[in-house]
Amino acid sequence: MAVLLALDQVSKSYGALRVTDRLSLAVEEGEVLAIIGPNGAGKSTLFNLITGDAACDAGRILFAGTDVTRMPPHRRARLGVGRSYQIPHPFANMTTFENVLVGAIFGARRSERDSYERCAGVLELTGLIGRANEPAHRLTLLQRKRLELARALALEPKLLLLDEIGGGLTDHECQELVATIRAIHARGTTIIWIEHIVHALVSVATRLMVLNAGQILAQGEPRRVMAEPRVQDVYMGIPAA
Repeated sequence: MAVLLALDQVSKSYGALRVTDRLSLAVEEGEVLAIIGPNGAGKSTLFNLITGDAACDAGRILFAGTDVTRMPPHRRARLGVGRSYQIPHPFANMTTFENVLVGAIFGARRSERDSYERCAGVLELTGLIGRANEPAHRLTLLQRKRLELARALALEPKLLLLDEIGGGLTDHECQELVATIRAIHARGTTIIWIEHIVHALVSVATRLMVLNAGQILAQGEPRRVMAEPRVQDVYMGIPAA
C-alpha cells in the first residue's frame, strides 16, 4: 500500500520540555493506527503537528506526497486531513445538520446546495440522522461524540484523526462507537486513533504504537505490543522482569 502520511525526524519543544523527539512515522493508506502512551507522552501534540495546530521545530511532514510542514490547518483539511477533538465543542445553538454543513462548506469547499446529500449521508453513517434538526446543545455526550465524527467526515477526509473519542462513555456506548468507526474504515478511510480504552483500540487497529517521552517505544501487531514487558512497565505500571 502507498504511504499516506510520513513524519521525518519531527521534533517539538515547549520551552525546555521536548514533547516530540525526532519522531519518524509512516502510515499507509487503509491502516488503522492506534496510539497509546502515558499522560504527557506527546500524543495530542503529535496530532497538533499533523493538523498544523502546532508548528514543528525540526523535521518534515508529508501528506499524500505533499510537504505540509509549513502549511496552515485549513489547507491541510482541504487536502484530506480530518480530526475529532477529545472534548466536543459543537456550535451549540445550531442544529446537528447545520454543524455538519459547516464542515462540508468550509472544509470540503462544497456549495451549500451540493453539501446537503453529503451531510445526510454522514449523519446516517454516524447514527445521527434522527437528530438532524435537534439543537446541538440538547445532544447527549455520545451524540456529541458522534457529531465530532460527523463534522470531521464532512470534510471528506483521506485521513481521520480520533483523539480519545471514547473518553467518558459507558462500555456499551463505547462499543456502539467502535462499530461506527469500523464502518468508516470499511469505506476506505485511513484512521489514527489515540485512546486510553485499550480493548476498543485493539478490536479495530491494524497496528499499535506506544509513545513515551515523545518517542516511539514500540509498535506492531496490537496484542503482541501490549504483551511486551517494557510496554506494560511504562503504560500499565507493571515492572518488567
